[in-house]
Amino acid sequence: MEKRSEKTSPLRPVDDEMRALARELLARARFGALAVLVGEPARPFVSRIALGSDRAGPLSLVSDLAQHTGALRARPECALLVGEPGEKGDPLTHPRLTLQCVAEFVARDAPTFAPLRATWLKSYPKSKLYIDFADFSFVRFHVEEAFLNGGFGLASALTPTDLGIEPEPGPA
Repeated sequence: MEKRSEKTSPLRPVDDEMRALARELLARARFGALAVLVGEPARPFVSRIALGSDRAGPLSLVSDLAQHTGALRARPECALLVGEPGEKGDPLTHPRLTLQCVAEFVARDAPTFAPLRATWLKSYPKSKLYIDFADFSFVRFHVEEAFLNGGFGLASALTPTDLGIEPEPGPA
């Protein structure tokens, strides 16, 4: 019987250049692809959401009318993809970042709500039309793992610390 050779991991050790690229992708992201599980049995579902981030990580303003919101309330495990292809070249050569997260809804009476609202309105001023509607909520995405694909041969697994994420003190 032939013995299978062990494959080497395609992931490279994380270095400062990769950390900087991942942080830049996250900081520049104005939207992302959100992957959730819906229904029984669970089926994958992906939607585009507006995205922001601060020192505690990525966040979004979502409506209860959206299918992904109900899915996050039922199963908070999710993934986000950020990074867009450039205007030229092979889309697979442009950097992107996948974040494996657990979603947490931020209560309107939480101490973090008012600062999130103010920050969100600076980035998305048109959301002033609906941000205070009862069916809208902020969702904080707690990053557990991240995977950077910086182009061919430039892939690494990163931690929240690599992304510069500082956990918020206490529950939201």
